[in-house]
Amino acid sequence: MRKLILSLILITLISLSTQAQSRVGAGLAYGSQIESAGIGVNGEFAASDQINVAPSFIYYFKKNNVTWWELNGNINYIFSENNATIYGIAGLNLTGFKVDTGFGSASDSELGLNLGIGANFDAGGSLIPFAEAKYVLGNADQLSLFGGVRFPLN
Repeated sequence: MRKLILSLILITLISLSTQAQSRVGAGLAYGSQIESAGIGVNGEFAASDQINVAPSFIYYFKKNNVTWWELNGNINYIFSENNATIYGIAGLNLTGFKVDTGFGSASDSELGLNLGIGANFDAGGSLIPFAEAKYVLGNADQLSLFGGVRFPLN
């Protein structure tokens, strides 16, 4: 299953790498279920004037012997473009977690659906600040807040 998801992400990234609006970035995150901050990387690849393909990976800092990460494959639909580009978020989420105990560890992963909203802000330079709020629906459901900066690849 993981090989299939990673293969689909790679094929998407390669096929969209020639599009005009390609951006990559990094930022900080907060997960409501793990109740921990994290760091992440993401990208935006234009599929059309209104639609971006947006993969991301977030690693949450270990808390109470639990390690948590999420891999997202989202489609962003652009609603408005002014001083801020407002977009809706929908996609797939793969959440993995590992619990360390005094006697060993256990790990698992869960598939979920992402629904949310985000914005890219026009800062007048080559760095583009962004903020996103999305809810993961599934067994590992949580509200994820993610913000940082992206820069164009072109």
